[in-house]
Amino acid sequence: MTFTLILCGATCLFMILSIFLYPTVKVGKLHLDSYVLAALTGALVLLCSGRVSFGHILEKMTENSAVNPLKILCLFLSMTFLSVFLDELGFFSFLAVKALEKSGTNQKKLFFYLYFTVSVLTVFTSNDVIILTFTPFICYFSKNAGIDPLPYLFAEFIAANTWSMALIIGNPTNIYLATSSGVSFFSYFSAMLLPTVLTGLVALLMLWLLFRKKLQKPMEIQRKKAFLGDRPSLILGILLLSSCTVTMAVSSYFNVEMWIISLGAVLLLCVLSAILSLCRRRRPSELWGALKRLPYAIIPFVLSMFVLVLGLNEAGFTGLVAEFLGREQPLLRYGLSSFLAANVVNNIPMSVFYSSVLEWGKAPLPAVYATVIGSNIGAFLTPIGALAGIMWSGLLRNCGVPFQNRTFLKYGVLLSLPAMGAALLGLFLCM
Repeated sequence: MTFTLILCGATCLFMILSIFLYPTVKVGKLHLDSYVLAALTGALVLLCSGRVSFGHILEKMTENSAVNPLKILCLFLSMTFLSVFLDELGFFSFLAVKALEKSGTNQKKLFFYLYFTVSVLTVFTSNDVIILTFTPFICYFSKNAGIDPLPYLFAEFIAANTWSMALIIGNPTNIYLATSSGVSFFSYFSAMLLPTVLTGLVALLMLWLLFRKKLQKPMEIQRKKAFLGDRPSLILGILLLSSCTVTMAVSSYFNVEMWIISLGAVLLLCVLSAILSLCRRRRPSELWGALKRLPYAIIPFVLSMFVLVLGLNEAGFTGLVAEFLGREQPLLRYGLSSFLAANVVNNIPMSVFYSSVLEWGKAPLPAVYATVIGSNIGAFLTPIGALAGIMWSGLLRNCGVPFQNRTFLKYGVLLSLPAMGAALLGLFLCM
C-alpha cells in the first residue's frame, strides 16, 4: 500500500504544481496540458510496477457496468459537442450581447442579466462551455466600458458552477458520480433541484453583498453587433440538444443508457448537418470547429486517474477511506470531505476516487448527491478545485486581466461556505 499511496500522492502534487508553474508543454506543434502528462506518467509507473495488471484495467474498461469510464467519457464528450456546436454558430455570444444591450448604462442590471443568462444556459449545456464563451466576452466589454470586470467574472463563474448541479449533464463530475452509482437522469434532477435553487439564491445574495459598491458607477453603452451563424444549422442544433436532454430524462423507463442517447444525438447531428450543408453547397465549418474544440485532454486524464484509483482499490486504501467516512451523517461527511478533497487534487480525480469509495462502502444515496455538491461547490474555493477554475484563470491571463490566486481565495471562502451550507440544507430537505 505504501508504494501506491506515495505514487498517487506524488502524481497529484505534480499535477497541482504543473498547473501553476508549467500549464502547457510544447511537443513539436502540439501544446499538451502538463497536468495530463503528470497523471499519465503516474498511471504508467503504477502499471509498470505490477501493482495493477493490464488485464484488470482492460476488464474494467470493457465490462458492462455503470462505472465503465469509457461510457462516462462518451456521455460527457457527446453533450459537450452538442453545446460547442451551438457556440460555433454564435448562439451563446448572441445571448450575451442581448443581455448587454438590455442593460444600457446600468451595471446593476447587467450584473443580474448576466447571472441569470449564465445560470439558464449552464443548466442545459455545460459549465465548461459557458465559461469558455462568456469569460473573453466579459473581459472585452469591461475593458471598453472602463469598468471593473471582477463582479461580472465572479458572477459568471459562480453561476456556472452552481447551476451545473441541476442536471446530470452540467458537469463531468455529475456524470461520473451519478452514472457510476446507477442514478437515473430523472432521479438525479428530483434530488438536486432544491439544493441547486437554494444555492443559486444564496450565491447571488452573497455576490451582491460583496460587489454592490463596485456596480454603482454608470458605464458607457457598448455597441457590439449580435451575430448568429447559419440559422438552419442553429435550429437543428437547438432541437437535437433539447430532444437529447428530454430523452435522457425518460431513458430509465425504457432501460436505455444515457451515453447511447447522447452519442446517437451527436451522430444524427453530424449526418443531418452534413446533408444540410451539401444541399445548400456550403462547408459545414461549425462541425469541424466543434470537433477541434472538444476537450480531448480529459480522455487520458480520466483514464489515468481511473488506473490510479484501481491501484488504491487493490492496495486496500479505498476501503480504509470508506470505513472512515462510514454510513452515518453522509451529507456532512461526504459533502464536506469531497469539497476539501477537490481543492487538494482537483474535482475530477476526487470524483473518480470517491465513486470507488461510495461503491466500496455501499454508501447511501444521499452520500452520492453530497459528493456531487462537493465536486461543484469545490470550484468556488481555489482555482485548482475544478477544471473550470483552471480554464477560467488561464483565460484571464490571456485576456490581460490582472488576477491573483489570493484574490480568488479571499472571495472563494466568503462565497463557498454559505453556498455549501445552502446546498447541503436543500439536500437534507429532499432526502
